[in-house]
Amino acid sequence: MGLLQAALGTVGGVLADTWLEYFYCEAIPENVLAVKGKKRISGRSSNYKGEDNIISNGSKIAVADGQCMIIVDQGAVVELCAEPGEYIYDTSTSPSLFAGKFGESLAATFKEIWDRFKHGGSPAKDQRVYYINTKEIFGNKYGTANPVPFHVFYKNINLETDVSIKCFGEYSYEVSNPVTFYQNVCGNFSDVFTRDRIDSQLKTELLTALQPALYRVSEQGIMYSALPGHTTEIADALNAELSEKWVNLRGISVVSFGVSSVTADKEDEDRIKELQTHAALRDPAMAAAHVTGAYASAMENAAKNEGGAFMGFAGLNAASGAGGSAVTGLYQMAAQQNAQQAAANSWTCSCGMQVNGNFCPNCGNKKPAPEGTWTCECGTVNTGNFCPNCGKAKPAEAKGWTCECGAVNKGRFCEACGKAKPAGAPLYRCDKCGWEPADPENPPKFCPECGDVFDENDVKKD
Repeated sequence: MGLLQAALGTVGGVLADTWLEYFYCEAIPENVLAVKGKKRISGRSSNYKGEDNIISNGSKIAVADGQCMIIVDQGAVVELCAEPGEYIYDTSTSPSLFAGKFGESLAATFKEIWDRFKHGGSPAKDQRVYYINTKEIFGNKYGTANPVPFHVFYKNINLETDVSIKCFGEYSYEVSNPVTFYQNVCGNFSDVFTRDRIDSQLKTELLTALQPALYRVSEQGIMYSALPGHTTEIADALNAELSEKWVNLRGISVVSFGVSSVTADKEDEDRIKELQTHAALRDPAMAAAHVTGAYASAMENAAKNEGGAFMGFAGLNAASGAGGSAVTGLYQMAAQQNAQQAAANSWTCSCGMQVNGNFCPNCGNKKPAPEGTWTCECGTVNTGNFCPNCGKAKPAEAKGWTCECGAVNKGRFCEACGKAKPAGAPLYRCDKCGWEPADPENPPKFCPECGDVFDENDVKKD
């Protein structure tokens, strides 16, 4: 048995007289996930003598956009089609597969459940046509009744902690594997299968999976206040968490996940704000400014105290005498730190000028990378073997002669400044890795870097 596209299967109108039945499906409403195919009863398009659950050979079946048609024979799925068009049911051919947008994933599922379903050429006793809604199902609201933990990490203050948040919004899903959905969810229903029969279960499972999904997102360094801007990452994390229950068991996938509001527990927010303030005060200048601001605020409050203004200012004078030296010391400490940082960042250019920035204002030379570091192609300065920004490996050290400008070269002239290779520099190098012997008159038989034979191809290349 199989499906033939009507446009290709009709030759000279021969099959026109065998289109005994016409199965179709109206537009599936958004609250319906699956419907049973209807048989059109009008004129010659109907087989009046046929039974209800029998598909006559040569019957015509229509498939619209957003639908996947499946034929169930004796309880087993024997045909499926997710490509819009009209098809002819032909019992003389092997089962066909028009997977449409589902591609190889649906084909693999169909092959697993089909084992050459045969009836010896005679029609089975029960054959049914079902249409699965493959459109995106919108408007599924969710909300965490109780706060869920969210892991946060503040790099600037080296703070790592958990906060309790409440998350509200909507999500959408779709039937990503119609065969699995039919077998494990809707089954042999009589007329329609509506979404309200599974939405409550899906919502409960989604909220259960939301906590580990949010933890996956937090590992990427995303703050809970920025979750509305990272809904794609949340949807991917949810699909990863729900893959067993939704994707593999029910053939359903989360398409999009919207976040309308995220609120954290007030105690957690106050605690984080306090820690951020304390971290900021580790800077002597910030600490001095904070003390100065507190002193100014105290003076304003003392001036407003009509009855005890004198005592208030007396107390402030005593406090300023005790804390003034501390504020002065904080400002001096901040100035020393700034001077030390400026000295650490300064460097002497080859032209002799002392520079504080990354480029010399006199000749335009770039600040050299610190000793023991290397600069990746993306511009990141690294100390390890791999760039943390783009993941590229540290390039192999170049072999050759070093010019006065610091560039390492292999030719007779410097690629950076054009100066000629100095006399006495090695004129031999390995043609495989670029290694050059210290004694150009007595090169080794094998390269000590890569083991390549050191022969005439490696000598006098320059």
